[in-house]
Formats: sequence, structure tokens, C-alpha cells
Amino acid sequence: MTVQFEIRDQIALITIDRPEKRNAVDRATAAALFEAFERFDQNVDVSIAVLTGAGDTFCAGADLKEIAAGATGEERLAAGKIGPMGPTRMTLSKPVIAAIEGYAVAGGLELCCWADLRVAARSARFGVLCRRFGVPLVDLGTIRLPRLIGHSRAMDLILTGREIDAEEAERIGLVNRLVDDGQALNHAMTLAEELADLPQACLRGDRLSAIEQWSMDWTDAMDNELRHGLATLKSGETRSGAERFSLGVPGSVHNPPVAKGTRKADHRDTEDTEKNSKK
Repeated sequence: MTVQFEIRDQIALITIDRPEKRNAVDRATAAALFEAFERFDQNVDVSIAVLTGAGDTFCAGADLKEIAAGATGEERLAAGKIGPMGPTRMTLSKPVIAAIEGYAVAGGLELCCWADLRVAARSARFGVLCRRFGVPLVDLGTIRLPRLIGHSRAMDLILTGREIDAEEAERIGLVNRLVDDGQALNHAMTLAEELADLPQACLRGDRLSAIEQWSMDWTDAMDNELRHGLATLKSGETRSGAERFSLGVPGSVHNPPVAKGTRKADHRDTEDTEKNSKK
């Protein structure tokens, strides 16, 4: 079992479960991560995903021992829609929060950058440590990292391969929330619950507009934002919220109008999504 998938109400908790390998991702784990996030995105009862690592490490990157044993980088790159680290080529319709304890380096850093938000423990460490071993960033790290923290700071990390602590990561904009050690998952789950309680059509539309605008010129981005906004209006969320406002109902993330197709699940479902880990 290298990836665990658990549903808690509207939250999908996805855990890389290779603590003996510092949660390094081999090909089977990459495929399992892709499958887990595909399953999350298709489940209408789940609104937010939290990605974490078992034990005291988020993810140490790709499993270099697998590569050293004969698995070629070309094989992982040839996986098509599945990135070398799994879900990094996916554009999901719903947010993902990374809960980070310990090391999030190399491909693990790229997984962090793929997530929408990052909650990190104070002892967490980040870096392009694969620089030391001649392993390239091929999970969109050279694209997402500059977009998150700016070109100059990204080049510092990409070229030097230096390790930074969580306080610096927060200062430069890589980390969104800094919490006490051992509390990253708890805080990420709380944040996920807060996001899940917001009107989902509006949240998801604005999120996708912000992501999609990177590949568009100004006019196309403006039109795309309007398209997402109109979809939200048609969902009924905006009118419902306006009616609540006009009635003097306090705005609250704990009691918003519920959009069609975003009802809470009342079950817990835990299972391993890895089909090939025992091979």
C-alpha cells in the first residue's frame, strides 16, 4: 500500500505511504497518486483534497534507487497524462491543500507547487535538492515555482539546489500557513473544511479562472473570467447569497447556501488506491 485514500465528509485525505523510503515516489506510486486525484475530482460529494506524507516526511522526490536499479527516466516521462510524480500534469476542478511535515524536496517540492495551498510545519524543509544528482525538474517545477515566488527567487532555488527552512518558504510566498510541528495535517484539514463550507460553484470558477489565465492573453483571460462568472450566476449561488444578505443573515463559511451537486457526504471510506504496489 503506497497511497491511502480516505474520505472525511467533504474532504479527501490522500497520503503517500512509503515512510521507509521517505515517501519517495516510484512509478507505481505515481500511478496510484494520479488515480487517487482522478477519483477525488470525479466525486461530486467531495469538495477539497488534502495531500500529505506518512511519517515525518512529506515527500523526498522521485525514487532514485528505482532509477539506479535500471528504470530509465524516459519510461517515467513517457507516461503521458501521468506525470513522473503522478498528478502534476492534471488540472483539477477542485482545490488541493498540501500538508507538509519534514522534507518536501525535488519532486516533492513540485508536488507542493502543484497544490493550491501549502500548510507547513516549522521544521519543514524545501529545496531543489535533485540539483546535486543531475536529476531535472520535469513535473512543472521550472514553471510553477517562478509563478508562485517570482523568477529571481525561483532561480536562486533552482540553480543552487540549496535547502530552505519553512520560515523562509513562508516569507517568499511558497508556504501559505506556518504551524507548529506535528500540526500541519490538522491545520490543513481545518482549512479544507472552511473552504468546503463556502459556495462551491463560485469558489471553483474563480479558482479555475486564476489558473487558466496564465496561458491566455489579456482579452482571452477577461472573456474566460466572464464565462466562469456567468456559470456561477446560472448555478443560483449568487442569487441565494444575495437573498441571505438582503435578509440580514450574517455571512459565514459555516452556513452558506449549498450549490447543487455539492452536498456533504455522510460516510467515511478508507482504502488503498494502489493496484500495483505488491508487484
